[in-house]
Formats: sequence, C-alpha cells, structure tokens
Amino acid sequence: MRIRSLLIFSLFCLFIAACNKDEDITFDPNAKLSFSTDSVLFDTVFTSVGSTHRRFKIFNPNAKAINIDQILLSGGANSPFSINVVGQNGLDFKNIKIKGNDSLNVLIKVTINPNTATSPFITEDSILFFFNGRKEKIPLVAYGQNAIFLKNVNINENTTWDSKLPYIIYSSVTVAENAELKINPGSRILFHNGATMNIKGSLIAQGTVKDSILFAGDRLERIYEEEPGQWNGLHFYPSSRNSIINNATIKNAAAGITVDSISNNNNPKLILANTSVKNMQVVGFLGYHASFTAFNNLFYNCGQYLMYGVGGGAYNLKQNTFAAYNFNFARRTSALYFSDTISDKEFAPINLNLTNNIIWGSLDNELFIETVNSNNSTININGNLIKTLKNNYNNNNIINQDPLFINPRIGNFEVRAESPVLAKGINLFNDPYFVPFLKHDKKNKERLFPSDLGCYQKN
Repeated sequence: MRIRSLLIFSLFCLFIAACNKDEDITFDPNAKLSFSTDSVLFDTVFTSVGSTHRRFKIFNPNAKAINIDQILLSGGANSPFSINVVGQNGLDFKNIKIKGNDSLNVLIKVTINPNTATSPFITEDSILFFFNGRKEKIPLVAYGQNAIFLKNVNINENTTWDSKLPYIIYSSVTVAENAELKINPGSRILFHNGATMNIKGSLIAQGTVKDSILFAGDRLERIYEEEPGQWNGLHFYPSSRNSIINNATIKNAAAGITVDSISNNNNPKLILANTSVKNMQVVGFLGYHASFTAFNNLFYNCGQYLMYGVGGGAYNLKQNTFAAYNFNFARRTSALYFSDTISDKEFAPINLNLTNNIIWGSLDNELFIETVNSNNSTININGNLIKTLKNNYNNNNIINQDPLFINPRIGNFEVRAESPVLAKGINLFNDPYFVPFLKHDKKNKERLFPSDLGCYQKN
C-alpha cells in the first residue's frame, strides 16, 4: 500500500512538473523579444472623427517564458494614444508574461483633437518595454488633419469650396435646384460610409493637372486606398444642369456617377473631362435616359460596368480610355452597355457618338449596344479600338488588337511605342469642344492629329 502511495505521489509530481514546464521564466539578459513591426504608423486621421486603431505582435522566440516587467506608454495620460494589452486598456502594465515560442497582441488607439492647422501635422509617442534588464522601444506616429464636417447639408445658394481643408461628408450633401457648388483646384471631397452628393442644381468642379480634385471615401489608411464601395457616389437629378467635372479623380464608391435624366437645355447635363473613374463596386457611370458628355477620361476596375446607359439618352464620348480589367472583381458584363430600353413600356432613342476611344478589357465582348424598341436612334462609332465579338464595328475602327497598355496592374494605361492606337484618331479640330477639352490630352499634352486613341497622347 505504501509503495502504491509513493508511486501515485511520484506520478503526481511528474504531472505537476510537466504542467509547469512552460511556466519556467528566463532572466537571461541575452534573451530577446521580437516585434511584428519596428514602428506603428497611422495614416491621416481626421480630427473630430473619433479614433482609429492599429495592432502589432510581440514574439518570444525563446524556449522559456519571458516576464515583461513593464509596458509603458511614454506620454502617459496626456498622450493621444492608448494601448490595450491582454484585453485591458491602459497606459502602464506590469508583469506581463509571454510563454516560450508564443506571442502577444498589442492594440493601439489614437484620437486626435482639432487645432487651427490647415496642413497635416504629426503626432508622436512611443511604447517602452522593460524586461531582463533590457529596454525596447516602439515609436508611434500619426498624421493628423483638420477638416470641415458636413452632415445632411442643403446648399441653397451659390457656394465655393476651397482646398484649405478636406470636406468630410456624412449621409449627404445636396446642391439645391438653382444653386451652384463650385469646387476649387486641389480640393478633397471625402465621404463617410454610405454618403452621397446629390446635385439638383449645378456642380462646377474644375481642377488642374497639378491640382486635381479628389472625390473618395474618408478612410485614408493604406488598406482602404483602393477599396470599392466606401460611399454611394455623385447623383445628378432631373433639375440639374450645366455641370462640369474636370481634372478630378472619382474612386471607391458603389456607383461613381449617376445621371437619371436628359438635359433640360441645349447644353450637356454633365461634362466629364480629364478625370479618372476607378474602383467602383458596381459601375463607373450609371445613366437612365441620360445626357452625358465625356472627353479624355480614364475608366477602369469597376465591379460590373464601366458605363451602363439604359432608356436611351444622349452620349458624346471622345478620346476616352475604357479599360475593363478584373483585378478585384469577377466581372461577366461588357465594359460599355447601352440600350434604348428600361422595361417593355419604357424606351427612348439613343443618340450615341463614340469617337477615338479605347474600349478594351479581359472579356471577349466589351461593347454592347441594344436597340429594341426604337427606330430613331443615331449611333456613330468611328475611329475607336474595340474588343468585340461583333462584326458590324469594322468601319474605321480597330478590332481586337491589344492596345498594349504599359502596366494595367498598377493603373498605367498609357500605351507602348508599338501600340496600334498611335496616330489613328479622327481629326476633331472642328468639334465645338475642341479648344476647352480636346486640344490637349489628360496630362495636358497637346494633341496632334491624327491623334492617338484614348485619353493619352504619346507624342
């Protein structure tokens, strides 16, 4: 019986020793910790928005555990940063143990308060780690930016937005009928999740090649830089008129531009020029019996369509590059889709002019035109490069020849020296929009005729 008791006691001791083996702590000053990053950088954080977070890991590559005597936020209670260790928020943590060959997450939050600065400013601090007579430091850096915040705002009189501070739109901003919103070069118009700009009057957004205008989501962290669907888009209503967007970037919305009606005067409802429309969740341009004029634009990387126009309308599209590649989406629809029909009872003629464009992408058929219910449509397709399975676009168009873009993967849609689009464009010298929009390409390089197709001139 005594022998049996001794055996049981010995086995119990062995069990306890085995359970506590990974609890052994090394105090060797040569034992090191490693970190998943050597610093924590926060991209632009807008004041008054609240806070944003980052995370990094501490690794213990040693066989034995290490006890971190102290994890300390240098700036203390006055720091704009705070940290979370083992599920607890705080500024100073004691005796944090990391088992051998294990890791620990640290979550950092930053909240930046408004000040009077118009330029981005830097906020810094650091996290200190004390263990085994050693000290390690992880710098924390955040770029802060003041902004103008607008929520459910109606613009009822002529208004100008300048470029001093970004505009952050929550929910919606509506330009009322008979009002004009003018946006100056270099302005940034950023939209919170699900926000929209409704244009019932006029939008005049005139940037320059050097100071373009940005319409995008308000999350500026790198992981959101090319993320689609962050905001709803720009919506032009039936009462809107005489709008111009020139030298801009419109990106990362659900539907970049929506126009739901024909022009109510002799001018186009919207002229879009020298603008990049990209990374839309569904569509770059959405038109319902719409009036739309577009010169020197680059459309690419949209979920389903680059352009979708139904119910007829008037489309004047010249010197644009439509590049329908599927880097983020499983797309099955043509890049450009036009139809005279919305339903069996809703249809109208299409007045479509496609001249000197590149229409290319990853599918076999990137241009689809449907005229079912109307015999009065006018369709002119002349001097374009088109990827298509149709055989009725052969009149002065280049069919199914790769335009040889330099690097679509990184958004470079200029063409190589051996491209078939060089010097193939129809002379547009007599076009009524030649001087303001077509005389130069998207980069303001003078266009020589016969021009190169698309929005870039190589000469």
